[in-house]
Amino acid sequence: MDMPVPDAAILARKGRIVARLRAVLPADAVIDDAAEVRVYECDALSAYRCPPMAAVLPRTTAEVSAVLRVCWEEGVPVVPRGSGTSLAGGALPTADCVILGVARMNAVLEADYTNRFVRVQSGRTNLSVTGAVEAEGFFYAPDPSSQLACAIAGNIAMNSGGAHCLKYGVTTNNLLGVTLVQMDGTVLEIGGPWADAGGLDVLGVVCGSEGQLGVVTEATLRILPKPEGARPVLMGFASNEVAGACVADIIKAGVLPVAIEFMDRMLIRVCEDFAQAGYPDCEALLIIEVEGSDAEIDEQLALIKAIAARHDPVAVIEAEDEAQAKRIWLGRKSAFSAIGRISDYMCLDGTIPVSSLPYVLRRIGEMSVEFGLAVGNVFHAGDGNMHPLILYDANKPGDLETCERFGAEVLKLCVEVGGCLTGEHGVGIEKRDLMGVQFSAEDMEAQLRVKDVFDPKWLLNPAKVFPLTVTADRRAA
Repeated sequence: MDMPVPDAAILARKGRIVARLRAVLPADAVIDDAAEVRVYECDALSAYRCPPMAAVLPRTTAEVSAVLRVCWEEGVPVVPRGSGTSLAGGALPTADCVILGVARMNAVLEADYTNRFVRVQSGRTNLSVTGAVEAEGFFYAPDPSSQLACAIAGNIAMNSGGAHCLKYGVTTNNLLGVTLVQMDGTVLEIGGPWADAGGLDVLGVVCGSEGQLGVVTEATLRILPKPEGARPVLMGFASNEVAGACVADIIKAGVLPVAIEFMDRMLIRVCEDFAQAGYPDCEALLIIEVEGSDAEIDEQLALIKAIAARHDPVAVIEAEDEAQAKRIWLGRKSAFSAIGRISDYMCLDGTIPVSSLPYVLRRIGEMSVEFGLAVGNVFHAGDGNMHPLILYDANKPGDLETCERFGAEVLKLCVEVGGCLTGEHGVGIEKRDLMGVQFSAEDMEAQLRVKDVFDPKWLLNPAKVFPLTVTADRRAA
């Protein structure tokens, strides 16, 4: 993918810009050494790399405001960065930008168990939010596979979900308020700890905006009481299509498990080798988890098993204890790491109607043959959030480009069946040139106008979300 040509004038002024940043931040918070900034040259979409001009690591909202004000006055682009786990290139730098990392902003600022919310700095990792409240019997629901590492800032930027989003929703359903710093340094308080804050739903605009509108420094999050109990069951099937049809029937029956996860044979094999989770030998696997009292769990699982029986499962394995349940989820949560041990890969993120799962899975298999690249499927089947993993050889000329073409066709297929380009990974650089597949010119213009209001100079997270030609025209204007 082509990245914008660095602004020679800005690079020539690097010394003055870095000096101004050092004047508003502690000495250890500004990084401009050529070797050290390479740490920030990519995110989890590591096929594309570009070292930034500099990186800053503030600790407070006031420091973030000061950094943005300097960059606003100097006309320097800023790329916000959480933990760098973006799979869509959402935190990829440009050569003339400053990376603004929030990793040092990781404090719990307030926990209110009566009103069920916690307020944290946005650099805090997803899993550690639950870690901060679980002693009081609470948890934070969104659980991306990267939850051990990913930051709340990135979760808000991409509206991340996770395996349990079927019942509890994604980030936007669990986000109550944010502190947002605009590009000119203005600090906004949006929403708050109470449901249905007055005024326009600006919080709904910010969540999922991919760092295009401002830098989130603090977040107020909904926390929930831990369920009485939970139990996963493994169901193996003879084909991807049959497993997909089973998912559609479960949802159609009105049953709401806390999670329905799908894995095909490739992912079953590599995850079993990685985690020894006890997965059965089959073509496709569903991990279905339900919650409640023992009686409620038994009743829900009995109904789910009855539905599954119509699809002739080759294996049905219920977790017998908590240790087995943890192994089952360890395998699923390790999927991306496990596949990374055997191949380079690109992880896609498209969402489709659940009823279309059998057809889309079949077409992905046919495309794999057409493009000559293997593909593994692991995804949140309950809400149709697909995550095909296309395998390629980064050292083989042309393989990456073939992988990109394959990926683009899969995402177009998602839109064709009534879905969308992304469920939780965002657009980033990966899908920016596909925006026209889903959105009309009028739809796109409405989004561009929102960006104009929040960031009129178009300095925040450049070269993301919108096609490069659109971005260049807007910045020139």
